[in-house]
Amino acid sequence: MRVVMLGPPGAGKGTQAKCLEKEYHIPHISTGEILRQAISNGSHLGKEAARYMNRGCLVPDPLILDIVHQRLLQPDCVPGYILDGFPRTLGQVRRFDTLLEEMEQPLNAAVSLEVRLDMFVKRLSARRVCSNCGSVYNLSSTPPKQEGACDSCGGQLTQRSDDVEETIQMRFEIYRHETFDIKNFYIAKGLLREIDGEGTIEEVYKRIVQHLKDL
Repeated sequence: MRVVMLGPPGAGKGTQAKCLEKEYHIPHISTGEILRQAISNGSHLGKEAARYMNRGCLVPDPLILDIVHQRLLQPDCVPGYILDGFPRTLGQVRRFDTLLEEMEQPLNAAVSLEVRLDMFVKRLSARRVCSNCGSVYNLSSTPPKQEGACDSCGGQLTQRSDDVEETIQMRFEIYRHETFDIKNFYIAKGLLREIDGEGTIEEVYKRIVQHLKDL
């Protein structure tokens, strides 16, 4: 099963993708993670990506696509994958669709987690990130065992500078604008599955699984 996860920051894409990874025994692929890994490994593609990121520039679509492509060629992706964080633009969607046609591995679904603005603000306002290892917590749904400290490494938990209400609202509107054409693309292909992203992790997960079972 090959699935793309869509949704605004804080909608729970990563959390749900990890749950699906266990359910279907296929890898959760975070484009942020594979970018960092490519850079850390010093691969040719990683060095190219680092050149842009070190200058504060966006990594070009063709380069992002190459990095994703290399990850999809790994043996653990043969039975499928859950892709999180890509594609982000209509240009990336079209390039990715062409790539999958060439690989003869079409998507099974594009799962879009839908949340209201007020819920979006509530979730991101409660988000905390470990300053040491990058682990993410939510003070409402997934709090740390010890206040202010990471469960994994004991590092200090901090709030990101862009996780304040005014900035969050702006990011939500940007997301809605940017994904309008992406969702329409997947609707036209019969792949989009809109899921109510509000509720507990378990409730949202059950909704996703039910939609995937219907494929």
